Amino acid sequence: MLAEPLTRDELAARPGLLADVEVIFSGWHSPVLDEAFLAAAPKLRAYFYAAGSVKGVVTNAVWKRAIRVSSAWGVNGASVANYTVGAILFSLKQGFSSAAAQRSQRLFTRLPVPSGVCGSTVAVIALGASGRAVCEKLRPFGIRVIAHDPYVSPETARGLGVSEMVSLREAFAAADVVSLHLPANSDTRRIVRGQHLRSMPVGATLINTARGMVIHETEMIEALRDRPDLTAILDVTEPEPPAPESLLFDLPNVVLTPHIAGALDRDSRLLSRCVIEEFDRWKSGQPLQWEIVPGNIEHMA
Repeated sequence: MLAEPLTRDELAARPGLLADVEVIFSGWHSPVLDEAFLAAAPKLRAYFYAAGSVKGVVTNAVWKRAIRVSSAWGVNGASVANYTVGAILFSLKQGFSSAAAQRSQRLFTRLPVPSGVCGSTVAVIALGASGRAVCEKLRPFGIRVIAHDPYVSPETARGLGVSEMVSLREAFAAADVVSLHLPANSDTRRIVRGQHLRSMPVGATLINTARGMVIHETEMIEALRDRPDLTAILDVTEPEPPAPESLLFDLPNVVLTPHIAGALDRDSRLLSRCVIEEFDRWKSGQPLQWEIVPGNIEHMA
């Protein structure tokens, strides 16, 4: 170890430190591995990222140098899934909407909308690390899981407990809860429109732990205003955080959380353990479990 843990700015102030570095351990707020950074690190052979997607960090310059990249994206995805499954189960009991109604109406009464876990339908949109973990964690609850992901075969999906692969439109129209796990790219920008929410069953819930940019926010707000029976649980927004005047703060059927679905605090230790284990595999010449290659980086959430 050539130095104590450094922030991005602290490292920038000590560029000579990278001259002999062969391995970097990093995480959120990492420096971008562009041409200039790599020029200062001519001996770099491997980069271990104790976080999720590396899309904002890794550039083509990394692949040109054949630098090995591994991320704790699978472990972080499991943390996202924990948040999501908790939200799904509470949503199917109409927990969020009931709590909002009790507060606004000061009435201790059940809502006249479908409620219950067993036999409900949940749609998982994108079967990356977090989406797959959600499917696996839902197995014990008697929930029918459907999914949408054009890059995953029906056979693979069935192995995750998915009963049917459907279109995005069909997923929203059929599911009591729709959970978004989409990667952020040009194909997914604003892919979820107001018409999708308007087609949802009575009392349904939308959960977004992916990125705010995958939803057309203006259309979503209009649909939620017109359909007060729906609930949106948003851990991510665009922009993030929402502007102070955003209607997301005012709508009673919107639950906002400050991007907490992924690994935080205690859970972050699991990310560190993951990249240390990856380093041990790399050092001993074993295959990496969580390696990132150019072909899969764009589909990471």
